[in-house]
Amino acid sequence: MEDVVSLEPAVRESAAAPRAKSARVLVTGADGFIGSVMTPLLLARGFDVVGLDTGYYRAGLLYHDGKDRPATLTRDIRTLVARDLEGFDAIVHLAELSNDPLCQHDPKKTYEINHLGSVALAKAAKDAGVSRFVYASSCSIYGAAGDSTKTEASDPDPQTAYAHCKMLVERDVQALADDNFSPTFMRNATAFGASPRIRFDIVLNNLAGLAWTTGRISMTSDGTPWRPLVHVQDICSAVAAALEAPRETVANQIFNVGDNGNNYRVREIAEAIGEAFPNCKVEFGNNAGDNRSYRVSFDKIHSVLPGFRCAWTAQRGAQQMRALFEHIAMTEPEFNAPPFTRLRQLQKLLDTKQIDSDFYWRQHDFS
Repeated sequence: MEDVVSLEPAVRESAAAPRAKSARVLVTGADGFIGSVMTPLLLARGFDVVGLDTGYYRAGLLYHDGKDRPATLTRDIRTLVARDLEGFDAIVHLAELSNDPLCQHDPKKTYEINHLGSVALAKAAKDAGVSRFVYASSCSIYGAAGDSTKTEASDPDPQTAYAHCKMLVERDVQALADDNFSPTFMRNATAFGASPRIRFDIVLNNLAGLAWTTGRISMTSDGTPWRPLVHVQDICSAVAAALEAPRETVANQIFNVGDNGNNYRVREIAEAIGEAFPNCKVEFGNNAGDNRSYRVSFDKIHSVLPGFRCAWTAQRGAQQMRALFEHIAMTEPEFNAPPFTRLRQLQKLLDTKQIDSDFYWRQHDFS
């Protein structure tokens, strides 16, 4: 059980693996679901890491993992200019409004932050002399692909504001690439797994939380759509591999991040949860009108970055979720707490007037 809960890096480096001990890396979104796993991993692999996060979700900490984390600045990426980025060798950009429900809630704001904000950050990085820019994109840009298998060369078909912004950022940041500025685009499969700042609005984690707190998974769909999955640790290992790779190997390249064996039908994900939580009842409905379905090829990343391998499957991730919930005795109020569901937390911050309609923090003086 201890091994299942462990958050140690899932892929161990070989003795010959390159190390970038002195590379200075800024990780935006450092306090998020991926960022809170990413920064300890990069520190452990020898990088000089600085975090940056606007702090929307800092109220949510499901558990402590006891790991070292870097100093983290509280800044909104929309306020950054070139002089703020001077001295960094690379930027890992995670900080955007994440997931489809949140972005569909306010598409205009999504485009301003996710598209325009990310492109402005990349331009500022280039002006500051930052040589590498690793962007967390998404396989969701493939959209409604049915049973066909998508590669990095396939035409995108984004179905949501979130996915469309990912496509636009890739297009506009690719145009910035030159001999001195090398962006790399990591199209992550749907993330899952344990993180101190966990998310319960992503499919495997959400189903696991429902299984633990209610003993029931009642799906509105028939479970036939395809979803590729990737564990948060494997996402972080892929980013580290891209940062450690020779510049010419990853310059202006797109990589699907995941494993061919982790293309699942949603039904299979639910069944994996049902096996990990044996007292849970799993039910399926009819197609609920969500036409997103895509299978993805992950051949390129395994070929170009041979040191990268996914260590996690849906089945192992489901077991990790159960072990974590047992370990911390997770309650239903914790599962439903706003910080662990992106749309719910942003709505709370708006309703309590902690952020304004543009999602900037309001200044309050309670002295």
